[in-house]
Amino acid sequence: MMEPMAKERTEPRFLAIGRIVAPFGIRGEVKVEIHTGWPHRFALLERVYVGDEMARVVRETKVQSVRLHKGHALLKLEMCPDRNAAEELRGQWLFVSREEAMPLEEDEYYIHEILNLEVWEGERYLGRIVEVIETPEEVNDVYVVRGEHGELLVPAIRDVVLKVDLEAGRMYVSLPPGLEEATGSRR
Repeated sequence: MMEPMAKERTEPRFLAIGRIVAPFGIRGEVKVEIHTGWPHRFALLERVYVGDEMARVVRETKVQSVRLHKGHALLKLEMCPDRNAAEELRGQWLFVSREEAMPLEEDEYYIHEILNLEVWEGERYLGRIVEVIETPEEVNDVYVVRGEHGELLVPAIRDVVLKVDLEAGRMYVSLPPGLEEATGSRR
């Protein structure tokens, strides 16, 4: 079997922290589905960037107020003077610049750093991470690995993920017995 060719990794300019799901009230607040491990980071925001999911086109706006409410963030943005303006942002994403990202602990990674990593079990190439399935905090995330034999669902836990080498673009794993058969991979 041929060894895969390394892909060049690029750092994104912006990191998603939430998605606007609806207007809230009549004064232009937006209700935001939180997509960050640090929900309280919203209280620190002075500005955010609003745009499509891939951050191809973003607009900067000042954050006038923030409050957390029932698992969501409610933001008053300078660009939303009323409910109609807030409605126009439904489905848009909120981003911070890469420089404003929260620092990570050791052995923590941003999703963009994990995507496209090669996954190896010893000398056996399993495939590339094509998706990260995010789960509630009390449950581990799952990496979707696609290789020549199909997809494999790899739990993001210390017993399985042995090492992440961002410089080499690789993740080393030790799969528990039966995992490949249980997730439908045809190896």
